[in-house]
Amino acid sequence: MKVSVLQENLAHGLNIVSRAVSPRSTLPVLANVLVATDEGRLRLSATNLELGITCWIGAKIVEEGSTTVPARTFGDLVGTLPNDQVDMELTVRTQTLNVHCSTSNTDIKCIDAQEFPPMPVPDLDGGVEINVADFKEMIRQVVFAASTDEARPVLTGVLVTLQDGTLTMAAADGFRLSVRTAPLSNSNGQNLHAIIPGRALSELARIAGDSNDSVTMVLPPGRGQVVFRMKDIELTSQLIEGNFPEYQQIIPGTHNTRTVLSTEAFLKACKQAEIFARDGSHIARLSITPGSELEPGSVEISAQSEETGSNETVVDATVEGPSVLIAFNVRFLREVLDVVGTPNVALETTASAAPGLIRPLGEDNFLHVIMPMHLGN
Repeated sequence: MKVSVLQENLAHGLNIVSRAVSPRSTLPVLANVLVATDEGRLRLSATNLELGITCWIGAKIVEEGSTTVPARTFGDLVGTLPNDQVDMELTVRTQTLNVHCSTSNTDIKCIDAQEFPPMPVPDLDGGVEINVADFKEMIRQVVFAASTDEARPVLTGVLVTLQDGTLTMAAADGFRLSVRTAPLSNSNGQNLHAIIPGRALSELARIAGDSNDSVTMVLPPGRGQVVFRMKDIELTSQLIEGNFPEYQQIIPGTHNTRTVLSTEAFLKACKQAEIFARDGSHIARLSITPGSELEPGSVEISAQSEETGSNETVVDATVEGPSVLIAFNVRFLREVLDVVGTPNVALETTASAAPGLIRPLGEDNFLHVIMPMHLGN
């Protein structure tokens, strides 16, 4: 293998794929990045056997070939090279990669590419096309609600379904539920049902950057995998086996009190309450009071800590229904308000011991259910 590539392109490609490198593995080759020539371009791939990322970058190919380079060593080295042409040449017999750039000359010991797990080439026919910007927003609005507890693997994933031209993503961790829907213009009449690891979707949103292209999602039959293909980038992830909870049963069908308040004011109040709630159980109390003819309604958000003190913030609100005192995990409140894209948000409550429902005002494609906490005295 003998190739020339620009330092910034190589650094960019390594930054994309390095998140799939396995830091602790019994297979030494999984700590490496596959570097291979591929139809006039350079292909970089990394995998931890659950998640795999491939990136193609422009290169001048003098001699075809492939090898696997230690990811950390290679990434650190390329990051320190000048913004210039990088020439790489592999000595196959010793599996040594010579990296030459400007006045820098380095030899890196590699592992034969034959030992790298094969990255299957998916058939993209029959895939579902989604606008990258829309898909990133969908991921942002659900993935934070997925569990990080490996004890229930199915809850660490996001349920992705496509039915009758509508794409739905749902995530739940037992204390909250996020559901986001979007119509797809070209679903080809397909129906899909898969539980995709939350981490894989987070990585996809990260590497998609700010591109306005589309991403093609494919579920190759019988492989238990999902493949996302964008321009010059491909991400493959194992699917999670199991049955996702029947989340529709958790969504409250009715409410007694509906409170509409400024998203920004509510978020700021929750951030203040969190400073004092984090020492305890993250409890914030919401005292919701309807208004009168002369005064608007209000929500008092309060939190206290034995060690640090207490905080109360009152936010003006439009309240329909009786007053209610309810407590939530304030971190959960802050995290959902962080992903609400509308100026105002509605909080629907039934009783202090029943779940609350949060909806962005004016958008019916997103909802979030959050379980109440015990009020104590």
